[in-house]
Amino acid sequence: MDMLANAWLIPLFPLVAFVLLVCFGRQMKEASAYIGILATLVSFIVAVLVFMKRFAEGAQDYININFNWVTYAGHKITMGFEVTQLNAMMLVIVTLVSMLVNIYSKGYMHGDERFSVFYQYLALFTFSMLGVVLSPNILQLYIFWELVGVCSFLLVGFYYFKPEARAAAKKAFIVTRIGDVGLFIGICLIFWWVGSFDYSDIFNKIHAGGLEPWKITLIGILIFIGAVGKSGQFPLHTWLPDAMEGPTPVSALIHAATMVAAGVYLVARMYDVYLASSTAANVVAYIGGFTAIFAASIGLTQRDIKRVLAYSTVSQLGYMMLALGAASAAGYVAGTFHLMTHAFFKALLFLAAGSVIHAVHTQDIFEMGGLWKKMRTTGIVFLIGCLAISGIFPFAGFWSKEEILGATYASGRYDLFAAAVVAAFFTAFYMFRLFFLTFTGEDKSGGHAHESPSVMTVPMMILAVLACIAGFINTPWKPALGEWLTYNFAALHANGQAEQSSPVWITALALIVSLSGIYFAWVKYGKRGTAVSTGEGGLFYRLSYHKYYIDEIYDAVFVRSLKATGRVLQAFDTYIIDGLVRFVAYFTRGVGGAGTSVQNGRIQTYGAVAFIGLVLLLAGLTYVGGYFG
Repeated sequence: MDMLANAWLIPLFPLVAFVLLVCFGRQMKEASAYIGILATLVSFIVAVLVFMKRFAEGAQDYININFNWVTYAGHKITMGFEVTQLNAMMLVIVTLVSMLVNIYSKGYMHGDERFSVFYQYLALFTFSMLGVVLSPNILQLYIFWELVGVCSFLLVGFYYFKPEARAAAKKAFIVTRIGDVGLFIGICLIFWWVGSFDYSDIFNKIHAGGLEPWKITLIGILIFIGAVGKSGQFPLHTWLPDAMEGPTPVSALIHAATMVAAGVYLVARMYDVYLASSTAANVVAYIGGFTAIFAASIGLTQRDIKRVLAYSTVSQLGYMMLALGAASAAGYVAGTFHLMTHAFFKALLFLAAGSVIHAVHTQDIFEMGGLWKKMRTTGIVFLIGCLAISGIFPFAGFWSKEEILGATYASGRYDLFAAAVVAAFFTAFYMFRLFFLTFTGEDKSGGHAHESPSVMTVPMMILAVLACIAGFINTPWKPALGEWLTYNFAALHANGQAEQSSPVWITALALIVSLSGIYFAWVKYGKRGTAVSTGEGGLFYRLSYHKYYIDEIYDAVFVRSLKATGRVLQAFDTYIIDGLVRFVAYFTRGVGGAGTSVQNGRIQTYGAVAFIGLVLLLAGLTYVGGYFG
């Protein structure tokens, strides 16, 4: 069987699981977990087979199978699927993380009265993301893109009885819709100027010089606006930390391999647009670079364990966009490579955080401590995740971060390179601040903390292994993934290889900066005998802790002003529009009432009306006849 031609089976299994759980989930109760786990397991196996087939074929053209969906004004709109190097990698990432989250959730969500509903949402979410990845055209991607947004609304607001969860779900849905408007306009312009939604038709027209530079730039920026919403880039990043109100497995899924990855994947999939427009590429690079250091600086002071990881996600996504904005083969490889490694260690960190929360029943890191002895497995995997995200050799994050710094430096954007280095220091500091406050020092759990069950620890251990070894698939001495991803890439050298690796001094600098961040975190939060201060006071601390008051600014500028505008329009509608309608109704009713009052069946009334009418008629005729002229 040709696995590439049957790649459409990968999203089918989660869809079947969703349908089964909708129909029979209530009766199955917690056995629903086995349906979700089995579906994602089969999808993962098929995805691995597809990846191996795609990797083995190497230089051969990718597969694209579609059918005619709609014909309008001579334009054919198709549906189908394609398998490229990029989405073959993404299929493995999405199915693997989804499978592990499904397994983990069986233990984490045990006893929840809406257990089967949770697995329904997970299955639909996985199906939607796989649909985004497999889409051969941008219209089909947009359909699944919106379905991902709906699923995120359902999952973030899963605890709908909590006001915070309801507010976070609405915020996630509305803020991402703002970005989606930009994407929708970009798609409309593509169809107007290209006459097709297919990626190949778009890229062919760009390469043939069929689009003016300003049109390519506009399309690139509008597409990136959609990615800004989904991937939590500044200024549409505010929904992502609030999404922590959902169950922790949801946080791992959304923040690691699915929803937030969709924006990065979109930019990578449309990369020919950014290669053709340096302006659009600069927008991607500078927004990504600013987001990386901005979010990292906020993560330095947060007290909620999941919010620290949430801002870490925003920062790492900024790193990916920064690399993609380099508009080169090295940038493309670095951004997508970091997308892969980040999926593993960030999912690991969220699941480990969920294990801690499950044990101590609090998310405040200053109410934790001393968990290393009681939760040794969780502590070890959490440490591995911290080392990986900090970019310590030889963990996965080291290889991908080093490539990002090298690609940024090679692009000549030295200001962004400096920002990325500072962000790397911040990342190492706040991650080990998190580790030391949670696992070292005095035990504040009251003696109740205990290790999570194996159904939760086994997925974490698998991710920990991947966080250790995943980086070796693309190293400077054997860049197998990079060469494979960038085959036939427009920015390659004549020999078909990716650009040269970064200078040794960049690697050394990245490692020194990360180790420095860990050292300072140890001095302040991990060194024995050092009193841990919550850090209140100081202008920077207050700005960082309150997230630079971005939410408050948005509330004052947009929310309150829109509410005030809404009240004005409501008053106009109530008193002017509705007032006019009511006036017409009252006037008509009054005229009708006056007519009714004389139609009362009394002979004297009719006689009086007839007499008055006769008098008025005679008076009128007399006037018209000129007798008073």
